[in-house]
Amino acid sequence: MKILKKFRSVIDSFYKFENDFKNFKNQYNLDLYSYKNPKVNLGEIQAKLNNKTLEINSLSEVEFQVFSQFGDDGIIQWLINYLDIDNKTFVEFGVEKYIEANTRFLLFKDKWSGLVIDGDQRNIDFIKNDVVSYFFNLKSTCSFITKDNISDLIKTRGFNDNLGILSIDIDGNDYWIWKNLDVNPIIVISEYNAAFGLNHWTIPYKEDFVWDKEKNMYYWGTSLASLCDLAEIKGYSFIGCNSHGNNAYFIRNDKLKGLKKISYKEGFQEAKFSLSRDEKGEQYSKKEKMSFLVGKPIYNTSTNSIEIIK
Repeated sequence: MKILKKFRSVIDSFYKFENDFKNFKNQYNLDLYSYKNPKVNLGEIQAKLNNKTLEINSLSEVEFQVFSQFGDDGIIQWLINYLDIDNKTFVEFGVEKYIEANTRFLLFKDKWSGLVIDGDQRNIDFIKNDVVSYFFNLKSTCSFITKDNISDLIKTRGFNDNLGILSIDIDGNDYWIWKNLDVNPIIVISEYNAAFGLNHWTIPYKEDFVWDKEKNMYYWGTSLASLCDLAEIKGYSFIGCNSHGNNAYFIRNDKLKGLKKISYKEGFQEAKFSLSRDEKGEQYSKKEKMSFLVGKPIYNTSTNSIEIIK
């Protein structure tokens, strides 16, 4: 009998520990990502300071980071304050768990409405149980994005042509997705592959393309030059990149409001981060990065033809 009581006591202690751990974990997550987080408050203060500056020479002047990977939170805050955007809506895809994202701070600070899309159901389940889905007007959808389904994915969730921001980051068919999208946001933020340099390159469209970091670490996405080629066709102006060299910013021409249009050569930023390192733990040089691409098929958006990288 005493042994049974001790056993029950041990079991009860275990369940108490498990519940305490769950409560701690939930509280930690809430504190880390909630709008009461000090990082959010600091971001709000920095945004107010930046917004007093009506003219900037470079987007890097207004960068700061709250939830974005690099300084994009600051750039976005400055742009939405400067531009005339009536419809406070956004769409972002390739968000994973939406912990690190370009539009999350928009929800917390400005209460925009949005749609996020990711191809992994586990990520969408996480988002639906995260604070963003309880406290804000955020819709989330699981889908592997293709050039043929992206417009319907956006429109069937209630987002239309009068979209405020589109953020594209899928490490693959980014160029082709934007090319075939028939929604025309005021601001388009697209990731570019700095390893492609100033070449007019994008990977050839392959519907089921998934970036393989191990085998093809630098073979993904599109160059800045190709994005600028596409922007010209779709009626957008390129205004610059973030200083880390991964996101490019485009404004619809009818909403440019005095912002300076620049060329891809003027605005190109080399990547300051590394997708991988050599055996010494150092970043690969530009020449070494290009060597990983030799022999790969690439679509040239200047000649509209597929060529082999040499």
